[in-house]
Amino acid sequence: MKSSVCILSWWVAATLSLSCKKNNTPPVTPDPPGSGTDTTTVKPVTDPPVANTIDFFLNDWQAKTFTAPEFTEAAIPASANGNIVTVDASSVITKIPTTITGHNANTWMTSMVDQPLFMNHITNLQPHVIRWPAGSASDVYFWNQPEGSAPADAPSQLMNANGSLENAGYWYGKINNGWSASTDQYYEMRRQSGNNEGVITINYGYARYGTSADPVAAAAHLAADWVRYDNGRTRYWEIGNESFGDWEAGYRIDVSKNKDGQPEYLTGKLYAQHFKVFADSMHKAATEIGKTIYIGAVTYDAATESWQTNTVKTWNQTMIPELNGANDYYIVHNYFTPYQTNSSAADILNAALTVPEKMMGFVTQQIQDYGGAIKPIALTEWNMFAEGSKQQVSNVSGVFAAIVLGEAIKNKYGLAARWDLLNGWANGNDHGLFSDGGEPNIPKWTPRPSFYYMYFFQKLLGDRMVPANIEGSNNIKAYASTYSSGQINATLVNTGTAPVTVELKWKNFKAGNRFYWYSIEGGNDNGEFSRKVSINGSSTAQEAGGPENYASIKARSAAATNGVKVTIPARGAIVMVVDKK
Repeated sequence: MKSSVCILSWWVAATLSLSCKKNNTPPVTPDPPGSGTDTTTVKPVTDPPVANTIDFFLNDWQAKTFTAPEFTEAAIPASANGNIVTVDASSVITKIPTTITGHNANTWMTSMVDQPLFMNHITNLQPHVIRWPAGSASDVYFWNQPEGSAPADAPSQLMNANGSLENAGYWYGKINNGWSASTDQYYEMRRQSGNNEGVITINYGYARYGTSADPVAAAAHLAADWVRYDNGRTRYWEIGNESFGDWEAGYRIDVSKNKDGQPEYLTGKLYAQHFKVFADSMHKAATEIGKTIYIGAVTYDAATESWQTNTVKTWNQTMIPELNGANDYYIVHNYFTPYQTNSSAADILNAALTVPEKMMGFVTQQIQDYGGAIKPIALTEWNMFAEGSKQQVSNVSGVFAAIVLGEAIKNKYGLAARWDLLNGWANGNDHGLFSDGGEPNIPKWTPRPSFYYMYFFQKLLGDRMVPANIEGSNNIKAYASTYSSGQINATLVNTGTAPVTVELKWKNFKAGNRFYWYSIEGGNDNGEFSRKVSINGSSTAQEAGGPENYASIKARSAAATNGVKVTIPARGAIVMVVDKK
């Protein structure tokens, strides 16, 4: 459907044409929008107000300039069979925060800085934001303690969800054992890989299980000391991981050892009361050193179920009013597919398409329902729970990742970080972006398919997201952006099982002579969950992974004068840029 602006421009053109006829002047026929040649008028770009759900995550936004890659001349399809994606280059959905392409590091993924393969890949990837120190392990992490030296008020055993006491299993920041990373090695990894930003998750559990007279003050002091030590290297902080969860340290405590009258089970209200103590101490520490930090509060992301704990069921409704605006942003985690389910490729990709919008709608409605103000939303962990067919290490996981990135931008999240960079093989039930070395016949640090999809999505992504209207096949998904230097970008995803040819058209854009693209697809191994990926036809001789020379693979390119048409591989993607006139 044409916009009112386009209809008006055609009406004006027709009127001028009639006027020319009256003056016996040959009429000038304008090129239709999206013709692949030129457009008569280009509507000026006006940025919309920054969404409250993004806010300060756009503070570091910078205009992007496109540099044409080296390319190989390629043929284009003759026809797209009515499959058309139309990009409106002047209708801005949002400026794109750099924090949307983040990742999670963790304490058990080696020292990192002494792993040249990893450092090369993470430098090439440029996540822009890397979370630390882990997920649940964050709530038993003492950032400034030597290995085996827990604070005197940290008990050797912690209570689990069923009331049993078990070894605390603390993690430490002052270590040098080779198989895990220290706090300083995390900072050095960020620096060496291109000064990536960080998100640091504070040990909130210590405020619950600590045995001092005032465990909340002790934990908040530990957090504030980290802010001082950090000295402005990190702006984004979280208080706790999934604190509402019965799997989290601090959810249930041994009240016989508690000295400040805390209840056995955590509630959203109690977390909020503690959050305010943490935030006050941490902000004061930041002010002392002349730095600005932002602190996020753990939020539940979806409607609750009857079988869930009372803590989960009442978390948002008791936390949000008690916070009373003390948090700078809200934190959500989501693993998209049903827990421990052998989900199909179609179900996984449908979740990627639907969950980000549904989650954003739910969380913002909860905030409003319980008297809070809309603030930035940070999705600091995302992945899938699908397992049993090596879904997590597959090409489909890569397609899933590309869709999640596109939907996160479109639905105006301030930050998104994939879980995680390295995990454990577990017969393919492995969230790691890289092989951990336990995968048979696959060297450690071999990138998984998701790496390649995220790398090329980011490589050609512009700085503003704009609409991409789709006509034709329901299997086409499209995410478009523009560069401040004038070009348009599109990531075209095919969720179906057969290739689809698509023509890219546009409004409010004057195309240049060429367009460039990378084609990404899986192999024919492992049914619908291929463990391989190829880029412009280049792949790997290994059982899994993709081309080692991904960073130097030449783009495909063709003249734009005959239309911009490409064939999207089955369960694959095309990432492209059309040059400007």
